[in-house]
Amino acid sequence: MIADRDGVLARYQPTFRSENLPKLTADEFKSFLVFRNNRHWVGLHRKGPEVCADMPRLRNALALLVDESRPIAERINDLAPGRPKAVSGMGRGIMTAVLLVAFPDKYGVWNNTSQGAMEQLGVWPEFDRGMTLGARYARVNSVILEVARELEVDLWTLDGLWWRAVSTDSVDAAVESESVPEVTGEAQAQFESSFGLERHLHDFLVDNWDNTDLGRDWVLHSEDGEVVGYEYPTPIGRIDLLARHKREKRWLVVELKREQSSDSTVGQALRYMGYVREHVAEKGEQVEGLIISHSGDDKIRYALEMTPAVNLMLYEVDFRLRPAKRS
Repeated sequence: MIADRDGVLARYQPTFRSENLPKLTADEFKSFLVFRNNRHWVGLHRKGPEVCADMPRLRNALALLVDESRPIAERINDLAPGRPKAVSGMGRGIMTAVLLVAFPDKYGVWNNTSQGAMEQLGVWPEFDRGMTLGARYARVNSVILEVARELEVDLWTLDGLWWRAVSTDSVDAAVESESVPEVTGEAQAQFESSFGLERHLHDFLVDNWDNTDLGRDWVLHSEDGEVVGYEYPTPIGRIDLLARHKREKRWLVVELKREQSSDSTVGQALRYMGYVREHVAEKGEQVEGLIISHSGDDKIRYALEMTPAVNLMLYEVDFRLRPAKRS
């Protein structure tokens, strides 16, 4: 991620120069949102079709964003969700990624990863009540610049280090001092397939949330008009999915059971539920948990018998090959 800096900047810095923005195409901007091209940010591509639905509006918004004649807080506020010049789907994660590439010495990225790392390391700033999105980003950026100076690294490198700072918590088994079982032969192939399925399941749920049973009653948590309930950052790790009920004052913490033990999975869900109750939910709002797994064993069943606030759902995958009919 860090080593690819020069290549990414050489490719996309010209794209975001004010003189080139009138010629920006949807394909060019969508290419920037893809991880294999930007080499830093996973998941931005999901917003590509929405952001690029109105290209004249997007071009005008990007021109405003990179206009250094105005304070950054004013520019971000002009593009904040609900404002007349805002672009649907272009939240703080995309805006600040553009800023980092356009001005790699001035602006850092504010996304789930950077926020989670700063919270975990105890440097996340406090916000005054009612602060605008622009004012909050200016404060976050000042912390990012200060940390970069202290570490004597550039902002692109620091953005990669944020990812590394939180990645140790992305696999809870490591935190719980558990090890991946040793498997060989056919069992190894099944294990690797299962691990891949869990990763795709996470992405599938996010991309198809509205079409799932959960999507009928729950919506993924959003902040400042941007969906952030995917790998939601906390100082104690990342919540796989965080959702709010559409009609009632209820929160849902969703954890996918990967290769960690049932005890670890239940404990992890309860830990995150406690965090959400204390730091995210308002007074009087209920916090529930949901574990999604391919199968349920006696250990998890007995544990959930005593934790009524946590439920279990099992997922099924039906994949078949059939011969095509010949004419």
